[in-house]
Amino acid sequence: MNRTKKEKRQEILIAFEHRHATKAFDPSKKIPTEDWETILEAARLSPSSFGYEPWSFLLIENTQIKEDLKEFSWGAVNSLNGASHFVIALARKNVTAESPHVKHMVENVFGLPFSADAPQTQMFKQFQAKDFDLNSERSLFDWASKQTYIALANMMTTAALLEIDSCPIEGFNRADVETYLSKKGLLDTNEFGVSYMLGLGYRTKEIPLKKRQTTDEILTVVE
Repeated sequence: MNRTKKEKRQEILIAFEHRHATKAFDPSKKIPTEDWETILEAARLSPSSFGYEPWSFLLIENTQIKEDLKEFSWGAVNSLNGASHFVIALARKNVTAESPHVKHMVENVFGLPFSADAPQTQMFKQFQAKDFDLNSERSLFDWASKQTYIALANMMTTAALLEIDSCPIEGFNRADVETYLSKKGLLDTNEFGVSYMLGLGYRTKEIPLKKRQTTDEILTVVE
């Protein structure tokens, strides 16, 4: 039976009311494979600037690595202790118009011949150099990190629609985490940096009432 528009709207808002930065996960409950694959597919299908997908994801299942990460990931301890799935998002470094990754995307994903003179290449150059002033290694990394947050939002919303809880995490020392992952052979720091962590699973406590600003406080209508 087809749902009405009203029913779809209600379902979406119920999911957003359900979503909460879960601080305590039930370690005995595991996300079904099909649900996890749907969450991951939501990340894979997420949009990114110019379609260049400057991201990669680590699904940490190794118990010892989870334990080690607690030392420099204070905001992730609860997720590391109980979440069904624990993800570390990586943002690609130095994505420029003629970088190997962009050439890969154009040739192997878009199915087009790469050319430094192509309109897309020239447009991306202008966007980076002039429009967004992406002229340093740090600004390029921050731009890539912004793209990974689109995938984060889509993963959390998809999880909420499936009645799965999540916790987005920035509570960690990035340099220490990157050094650790590099030593473990899980991260090439010349190519990637850590953007955020994400715990997914099932809450052990009911969530408090969601508190947000009103629509009038956040929206200005320009007529």
